[in-house]
Amino acid sequence: MKPGYGEVLIAEGDVELAEDEQRLIEEFRRQLDSGSWAAVPLTGPKGRRDSIMVREFEDIPRDADRVIFFPRAAGGR
Repeated sequence: MKPGYGEVLIAEGDVELAEDEQRLIEEFRRQLDSGSWAAVPLTGPKGRRDSIMVREFEDIPRDADRVIFFPRAAGGR
């Protein structure tokens, strides 16, 4: 995370610890229920950045170091 870039740490923990994992699942669901989308950043070949959208906690790769939540785009006229 880089200060000044609008990133906010919402929750952190170790998915290998049941107590942490439950807390992370609850926060993940809370963010989605509030209308956010979730994506997991990936690094592809030659350092290319990419991401995958996730809708379920189980879809997050176990080795992911972060999930990014962002608001859905507002519909325009």
